[in-house]
Amino acid sequence: MTSTHKNLEQKNFHINRKRGMPMIRTGQFHSALFLMLITGLTGCVGIGPRSLSRDRFDYTTAISDSWKDQMLLNIVKIRYADAPVFLDVNSIISQYALDSAISLNSSWSSPKAGFGGGNIFGIGGIGRYFDRPTITYSPMTGDKFAQKLMNPIPPPSLLSLVQSGFPIDLVFRLCIHSINGIQNRFGGGARARPADPEFYPLLERMRKVQSAGLMGMRIKKTDKEEAYLDLFFREKVNREMEADILATREVLGLDVHTHEFRVIYGSFSTSDKEVAILTRSVFEIISDLASYIEVPDVHVAEKRVNPTLKDQPVTGAPHAPLIRIHSSQERPLDAFIAIPYRGCWFWIDDKDLPSKRLFSSLMFVFTLTETESKQGAPIVTIPVGG
Repeated sequence: MTSTHKNLEQKNFHINRKRGMPMIRTGQFHSALFLMLITGLTGCVGIGPRSLSRDRFDYTTAISDSWKDQMLLNIVKIRYADAPVFLDVNSIISQYALDSAISLNSSWSSPKAGFGGGNIFGIGGIGRYFDRPTITYSPMTGDKFAQKLMNPIPPPSLLSLVQSGFPIDLVFRLCIHSINGIQNRFGGGARARPADPEFYPLLERMRKVQSAGLMGMRIKKTDKEEAYLDLFFREKVNREMEADILATREVLGLDVHTHEFRVIYGSFSTSDKEVAILTRSVFEIISDLASYIEVPDVHVAEKRVNPTLKDQPVTGAPHAPLIRIHSSQERPLDAFIAIPYRGCWFWIDDKDLPSKRLFSSLMFVFTLTETESKQGAPIVTIPVGG
């Protein structure tokens, strides 16, 4: 910088000081301008659209995980003769708020005797972000508890799972007590019993017939309000499938010359043209699943819980458990789901695909007991502000 420029700058400095004008350096001015610009943009851009996809998937994952934890915990509690408790998520309301403010201040003092004068310049900013979720739960009690957990699943609703592609052997092992008097295994408390010898071979044949597409269901209406379900077998089949269909008819006591059979709820059929299915309630289903838990030996020795019911061998080998729920003192490292209870961890192995598939199917079984329309629960209402 030349001496002329320096002298000019010093002259302007003294003139401005005499006029009482505060001095703001160029770098300070640019910083203040940038901060005001950012603050203005933050206040103008809404946070609602940006939070939609994040919140939707985050809450979906959280609700799914909490449902699995609650279900497994209640299965374990039933095994230990403890009272199960179910909480429904009724609503989720998340309130967002974003506040921002900026402050600028400056002061100037003239020099006095014994004191130095000068300019003071300050910039301040405040930003606050709030996320206040409010989640409403309601315990499942009274009529709701009886409707969802204690009432047997209607046979047409159960067979709709089979029609939609669920394996019939899995559905029947999980959800029925008997079919035409042939008993399924049940491990719930004082009513524990093994399956009849004909039950598992019957399900294997029915699974083959279902996989070949030779068995179906048809709903027939008698009037505007009443309807019934028919189970039918296809007439033209190959010899191998014909043998499985014939064996199924004989075990169930069905007429070999009839192709359509009415499905009813009950323990026994009244004719050879009916299929009587005694279905379970959701509470009975989870009570049976609780019997498969591999409880700690020390708890059995201390009479805290009954030992695990073992299935009888079928065709020379034990039948595969419906679900495998393990227990251990330490938290498992690779678990699909794990919950603590009575100083132990109860869990399902993430590599056990059949157990994972069956546990997840409980959600579909729960929906079969719904007879009234629910007003969109859970509801996610997210008011957003910018």
